Amino acid sequence: MDNNQYDLLEVLNSIEPAGLDYQQWLNVGMALDQEGYGVDIWDAWSRKDPGRYHPGECQKKWNGFHGHGTPVTGGTIVQYAREQGWTPSHDPGQALDWDDTISSDGIIVDTDWVEGRDVKEPDSWDPVKQLITYLETLFEAGENVGYVVKSWKKDEKWIPADKGAYDRTAGQLIEALSSCNGDIGSVLGDYNPEAGAWIRFNPMDGMDVKDRNVADYRYSLVESDGMDIEKQHAIIRELELPVACLVHSGKKSLHAIVRVDAADFMEYKKRVDYLYTICKKNGLEIDPQNKNPSRLSRMPGIIRGGHKQFLMDTNIGKANWAEWKEWIESVNDDLPDPESLEDVWDDLPELAPCLIDGVLRQGHKMLIAGPSKAGKSFLQIEMCIAIAEGREWLGWKCTQGRVMYVNLELDRASCLHRFRDVYQSLGYKPDNLRNIDIWNLRGKSRPMDKLAPMLIRRAAKKNYIAIVIDPIYKVITGDENSADQMANFCNQFDKVCTELGVAVIYCHHHSKGGQGGKKAMDRASGSGVFARDPDAMLDMIELELSEDVLKAEENKAVCAACRQYLDAHFKLEDDLSDDDLCSSYQMLSYCENKLDKWQWEALQRIVEAAKTRARAVTAWRIEGTLREFPKFPAVNLWFDYPCHRVDTVGVLGDIQPEADSPGWQKNFKKKRTPEQAKKDRMDSLEEQYESLKSFNQDGKVTVKELAESMGTTEKTVRNRIKEHGGFWIDEGNVGKK
Repeated sequence: MDNNQYDLLEVLNSIEPAGLDYQQWLNVGMALDQEGYGVDIWDAWSRKDPGRYHPGECQKKWNGFHGHGTPVTGGTIVQYAREQGWTPSHDPGQALDWDDTISSDGIIVDTDWVEGRDVKEPDSWDPVKQLITYLETLFEAGENVGYVVKSWKKDEKWIPADKGAYDRTAGQLIEALSSCNGDIGSVLGDYNPEAGAWIRFNPMDGMDVKDRNVADYRYSLVESDGMDIEKQHAIIRELELPVACLVHSGKKSLHAIVRVDAADFMEYKKRVDYLYTICKKNGLEIDPQNKNPSRLSRMPGIIRGGHKQFLMDTNIGKANWAEWKEWIESVNDDLPDPESLEDVWDDLPELAPCLIDGVLRQGHKMLIAGPSKAGKSFLQIEMCIAIAEGREWLGWKCTQGRVMYVNLELDRASCLHRFRDVYQSLGYKPDNLRNIDIWNLRGKSRPMDKLAPMLIRRAAKKNYIAIVIDPIYKVITGDENSADQMANFCNQFDKVCTELGVAVIYCHHHSKGGQGGKKAMDRASGSGVFARDPDAMLDMIELELSEDVLKAEENKAVCAACRQYLDAHFKLEDDLSDDDLCSSYQMLSYCENKLDKWQWEALQRIVEAAKTRARAVTAWRIEGTLREFPKFPAVNLWFDYPCHRVDTVGVLGDIQPEADSPGWQKNFKKKRTPEQAKKDRMDSLEEQYESLKSFNQDGKVTVKELAESMGTTEKTVRNRIKEHGGFWIDEGNVGKK
């Protein structure tokens, strides 16, 4: 239900709290909390019932509200208002709750057309058999049964006089009844035939008869004495309630003992609320006081005021709660009917427009998965900016529009600064900042089942085309390795997409261990649902850079630093060739001759910083798994904090991700001994010498050529030649001994 279609406070004010029971009052509080309102709203509304209002009680209950699998939402408040007669001026429809699948108001029976079903006293009357059948149907032999036979009259109405008995088992009672020769009173005690007798339909623990003494939350009582008894009978049958025993009360109502099969008291309350809602919508006005599981019901095989309390039937309707609920929801689902492909073949619906060309459509879901330190948050910020400004992201054109970034991890200041840093690093003018909204929730996030409706309420009417949630581990509900729990979790993203018509983009981390040997879809941590649920998945994996690649990046960084410095301080002359501009050796030599002492020292500091930065860059490969588009070639990226840039040159194309291997092996490959480092230097010197010698027609090699080829200075080359010991130098020329 879209709770944004109503003013929830206006709806709340139409409800009289005195008309709700205790659980319904609690539900109102939980719904207000779920929808983002404060406890003061609940407290002020509760004061309208001075008979039950207690100062401070609302705050005490509020502090105990937490997110759970099926939250109570604003739809519950709307439901209660409707039940008290409220009708909106424009009624777009009704739903029970966020996860309720009941539609069409949950109506199965048209009470205007239902025909009553006969209710007749049995021709042959065997009270003992009636009661034994009741006990055998509802209880196991070893379960304690509670019952009351004593009564007293209050306001012309007979009511139970005490707690009754609760220390005998069903087996003991059945055995005693079987040998009582028809005298029920000799087993249970004599009852007043004007008042009748009562029995508890759930097994008790033998200690007391309160709700906490219920041993198994197996059944609930459905009773409606506000309508013709034949009509009650017809509705109970047509609703196919999973009735274990149907008992005539001896007066104007039927007592249906309905299977709810709850695991605990909390589930019992939830299921009974659902049961009563369906019954009420179908014409059975049920007294809410009948909800508690230790409730007394009319005992069959008993006379009451000259009429029989008798067992009409057993085990009617659906076999159990699960089957009945599934049937109710299938009858009332809001799913579309199947359609013939022939009917639409010549008039196919338009596909949703692209949000990211060739990757993601508007209204769809995308997952970005990767290890820590991959810059996933920066990648998503870059995407937000690309959408807001209508630019490209990683080479893909983005549709321009409004985007919300849900920040769950960073403090507010850090998040805002990151957006500005990325804008500046990309070199974009912030012309469309109005297209980016940031919802900072660090320390305030809720489980996704509770966050989703809050997000929908805040995002409604904002015309977003994308919502980015970063990261999802902060809002995961359930075990991330459980397929069914994660399927339910991922359904929350579907709700956001459907309710708002936006694309939802979120990121998740990789599982532990090496990822190079895995397929992209298998790298995300937890259940495979994460990878298979979204319409598009982009997976990031790190590329291990060789020393040659790092040297090349260092060379480019030095050249760029030199050129930037020269452009800032001099009018760059045409005395540098294109090759010179791409050689760190040539650029440094040129600058050393061009600059004075202080300028040269300043540039050297800049160059060292550029080298450090170049060594700090990381390389990444993005692979895609797409549902709507063909697979794209892997995208190789550099992550140069704070931005990613696509490798347009192709340097990273041939690098393979590191496959799984023990951590000690990876570390061993990266850490060199001094002897190994020396060997690498000598091998590099020999390789460069041989390469230049074979390339030069005269076979001569100079110190200058070696320095340029190795991306270092002539001084360093001379030191390495001296260290090697197998070369000679003569007037700048180099040869082997």
